[in-house]
Amino acid sequence: MTKSSEMLPLAGFPDYSDEEMLQRARAFHSQIARRRTVRHFSDRPVPRALIDECLQAAGSAPSGANLQPWHFTVVTDPKLKKKIREAAEEQERHFYEHRASDEWLEALAPLGTDEHKPYLEIAPCLIAIFSQPYHREPDGTKVKHYYPAESVGIATGFLIAALHDAGLATLTHTPSPMGFLNEVLGRPPHERAFLLLVVGFPAEDATVPAIERKPLDEFVTHR
Repeated sequence: MTKSSEMLPLAGFPDYSDEEMLQRARAFHSQIARRRTVRHFSDRPVPRALIDECLQAAGSAPSGANLQPWHFTVVTDPKLKKKIREAAEEQERHFYEHRASDEWLEALAPLGTDEHKPYLEIAPCLIAIFSQPYHREPDGTKVKHYYPAESVGIATGFLIAALHDAGLATLTHTPSPMGFLNEVLGRPPHERAFLLLVVGFPAEDATVPAIERKPLDEFVTHR
């Protein structure tokens, strides 16, 4: 990554009218509000070029000091997906049987989740997202990253929105702990697995929980 103190004029920033901006905001809201977490996937392949375009969008996210403290590993190999499923299900069994409180299990019950994760093998694409607390320059110099978790969270949001806008379904999967992803995918030990994103097309018989989202006045305050 090239460092530069050069400042460039802001180019290409649109100048919409108030009405145009409102229409665009409403259109985006309508589109993104249709996004649902999917747990029933088709094995229909997803073009690599499509995934790469969405990852380019994720890579444009803001980050602390523009150090871009993320790494995305795209997994389509069936053997690797099988290894990830086996390791994730082992962690999930321990979670459901030992670590999760009754209150937590009660909160999860309406979503129909359990330790079985067949979609990790069925879905054509898994994207393992890693947070990097630092990187090393070619000369070995260690460079600290600032706000890596926040930066990776924003990039992940960009990615999910881009995949949805392109017509793909996603599932955010967070087995805990996730250190097995470093081992299975050959990532360095200093990287922290942030999230495993399941990507593909929904199965024809896919269902989703009947949930409601909070109305605006319950999560927004204007002062």
